[in-house]
Amino acid sequence: MATQSILITNVTLFTDPESPLSSNQYLLCRDEKIHSFGPMETIPEAGDALLIDGTDKLLMPGLINGHNHCAMTLFRGLADDLELGEWLNEHIFPAEAKQVNPEMVYWCTKLAAAEMILSGTTTVADGYFHEDFVARALLDSGMRAIPAQGIIDFPAPGVPDPSANIEAAETFLKKWQEKDDRITPGIFAHSPYTCSPETLQRAKALATTYQAPFFIHIAESRQEQQMIMDPQGTSPIRHLAALDLLDEKTILIHCVWLDDEDRRIIDKNKSGVVVCPQSHFKLASGIAATSDMDEMGIRIGIGTDGSASNNSLDIFREMDILAKSQKLRTLNATAMPAKRVLAAATGNNAKILGLEDLGEIKKGFKADIILLDLKQAHLQPFYNSDFLVYSANGADVDTVIINGAVVVRERKFLPFDLGECMAEVRKLAAPAGL
Repeated sequence: MATQSILITNVTLFTDPESPLSSNQYLLCRDEKIHSFGPMETIPEAGDALLIDGTDKLLMPGLINGHNHCAMTLFRGLADDLELGEWLNEHIFPAEAKQVNPEMVYWCTKLAAAEMILSGTTTVADGYFHEDFVARALLDSGMRAIPAQGIIDFPAPGVPDPSANIEAAETFLKKWQEKDDRITPGIFAHSPYTCSPETLQRAKALATTYQAPFFIHIAESRQEQQMIMDPQGTSPIRHLAALDLLDEKTILIHCVWLDDEDRRIIDKNKSGVVVCPQSHFKLASGIAATSDMDEMGIRIGIGTDGSASNNSLDIFREMDILAKSQKLRTLNATAMPAKRVLAAATGNNAKILGLEDLGEIKKGFKADIILLDLKQAHLQPFYNSDFLVYSANGADVDTVIINGAVVVRERKFLPFDLGECMAEVRKLAAPAGL
């Protein structure tokens, strides 16, 4: 994509959750980065920059989805209103065994990318199989991404022999490291109940060798401790700690069922936590003590999980649910205030994922930016940034810029033919009777 300079004028600016909104501002993108911003009276000469009028719009950092299984858009609505174990073992795993292949992964990931971009997400962390095709799809979609190759101790799509799971993951890392600025490859060890202790340690060692992020589902259900292969500790987190898997590059997904000792272990090892509140609600997994962890100083991020267990990929919806779930859990209306939730979806997620130049509107940071149309009945009057959590939704997104390139303009999706993509996904869904 072209990286023409972009000048946005007359816009309301949200730089980060701790700063007040600023009206009548400009922002200049140049060479894929935020070059400068400030009051309109200080606007620089921008030459042949693309001009975008930001009147009645709010500019903010692009949202970051800290956990997704993008290709699972194919299974959206396939098996709803089921308990986690039944949902996985009787529906999702059999459907994956039957239908997951490179073509499915590519097209269904592109569909997820379009949904995310149109709702303001500019970066996603994905974990799945045939991850090479996930990376290609996200690259073709214009997104920034951390695709992580899935590892399990069972035959998996693309890796029918489980003994080759680490080798397959290393091949993926070698191929994608430093291939493109927008792609950071990672490792996704599915869970301690699908990976043996030896596999978990080998997967983490591989991630450490390549300085890649290491993702794992952990403490999602009340029954998980009884499901773990050869438990080395008295809780899922203590199992990981006993295997020496926890550090600042380990990203813990879910963390619903933790006790105080678990949280202290996470804090001590500086691991990041990504919660997926709508998925937790839908599968009745529970409510993570997110506000408690946030107050301890544990870095909290937010994700959607896959479409099969959400079923939306709209981070605005996820933020609203996260804030309100903590108020209900604690019976304290001040728990998890909006600015902490906004941090989870922007700067915190960026830091958890090791993307230090994202998540804020800051000079020199990557130009991953979204503009919201404030001329909406549900956004008026617009007093402060709390509205972004409690009132806004993905349909309010007017313009999306990723890596200094416009990918959505006036709600029009630009990277590829979305109609063609939806048609391909519908064809893929036909074997499931949809």
